[in-house]
Amino acid sequence: MSQADEAKVIADAFIERNLEAIALLNDSIFYFGELGMQEYRTSELMSDLLKESGFQVELGIGGFPTAFVATYGSGSPVIGIHTEYDANPDNSQVAGVLDQRCITEGAPGHCEGHNSNGAVLVASALAVKAAMEAKGLTGTVKVIGAPAEEQLLSRPYLVRDGYFDGMDVCFAPHVGSEFAAGHGIMQSALISATFSFHGESAHAGVAPWKGRDALDAVVLMDVGMAEYREHMVPGTQCQRVITNGGAQPNVIPKLASVWWYFRASSAAGAMSVFERARKVAEGAALMTDTTCEVNILSAVWPVRSNEVLSALTEREFARVGMPVWSQEEQDLALALQRKVKVKETGLSTTYRISRGPSQQKPSANDAGDVSWRVPMAKVYFPSNVPNISYHHWAAGVALATSIAHKGIAAGSKVVAGAILECLCSSAHVTAAKEGFVRELDGVVYQSMLPVSQKPPVELNRSTMDKFRDAMSLHYLKARPRFC
Repeated sequence: MSQADEAKVIADAFIERNLEAIALLNDSIFYFGELGMQEYRTSELMSDLLKESGFQVELGIGGFPTAFVATYGSGSPVIGIHTEYDANPDNSQVAGVLDQRCITEGAPGHCEGHNSNGAVLVASALAVKAAMEAKGLTGTVKVIGAPAEEQLLSRPYLVRDGYFDGMDVCFAPHVGSEFAAGHGIMQSALISATFSFHGESAHAGVAPWKGRDALDAVVLMDVGMAEYREHMVPGTQCQRVITNGGAQPNVIPKLASVWWYFRASSAAGAMSVFERARKVAEGAALMTDTTCEVNILSAVWPVRSNEVLSALTEREFARVGMPVWSQEEQDLALALQRKVKVKETGLSTTYRISRGPSQQKPSANDAGDVSWRVPMAKVYFPSNVPNISYHHWAAGVALATSIAHKGIAAGSKVVAGAILECLCSSAHVTAAKEGFVRELDGVVYQSMLPVSQKPPVELNRSTMDKFRDAMSLHYLKARPRFC
């Protein structure tokens, strides 16, 4: 048995004896249900568990109060693990039931599985540490907690500000309905920006000619972007919500704002459509005699996955195997699929092996910038029901059940095993870094964020302030204990 295999036996044993603690961590984050930038209870629990287990923890990195980096070990190689743990607005959902039922009416909640991401992040890191101690392995493990992925916020800032500098390779676990890694460019680039128009208020009925209508500018920008859609390069998209449309109809709005997402297959493509939107906004401001303030909240590159690290991870899929689902778990999955009228396949029993580069999806993830800075594998683990669309109440049903718990345990073993392979064999790291250079094919990563841009720390605060007391009535009283 190789040194890596011996280390994996120790890591697997750590996970098996801590199944209850891992499940409790997952469920605790589920019931916290915290929106991006407001994950205070979540990040505190995760970072405290790492600190209690011997990691050196720095909380509040990069200007994000709920981001952290936890470090164990010293020297080379430096292996990173990073993921997100935020929830979504208005998606509070009782776990394990087959109808839309809020835990707290109108409150945010987990409807994708980022709570399970957090559990895998902590469990795999602690399992690796246990194996490193037992086998005397050298190297450094850096665990980065990344807030506000649903707003695509934190990791572009953390990359820009140097928190991923010096890493040799890294892994990004993410909830899925099966084991999958893939390689190549997997997701899209995206720029998130607000356009705020400033005018002058007036009485809309008595003297509207005295006003300069900021909402008119928002509407005209929307019309301009609608006309532009016909001329967009295939694969380019844009979406928006009006975040401020005025106070009441008889007062001409002096301030109106719209929040846009601009998606494309490349960073350059996303920047191109953003710059066109800026010109459209300038035209709308000119037509309405208003001014426009543009604020780039975040700008992310497409997620790419390193072929060497993905292949290494896929070998761990084969070693660990898919969870063994009970008939009750399969029945729940089938009934849920039937309820929302999707293909009734039940829970996955096989893992996916890459047969070529991944097909790029229109979705985006703020891990994209990391993947152009450091060789990275994005690792999907099976903790949700297949065929269910995320950001829908049905995607919250499995997330605090034995389905999620079994998937988390398997995912933690896979991530820990891949990290231990890299710690035990420099050849994996060398091959991943050499492949990374070939994969970039001369592309030079440069952050799309303005150098002076600061994180929007107040984002979602008012929503969480509104619901947190009611949500706290459902927090779990027990605290995870790892041994």
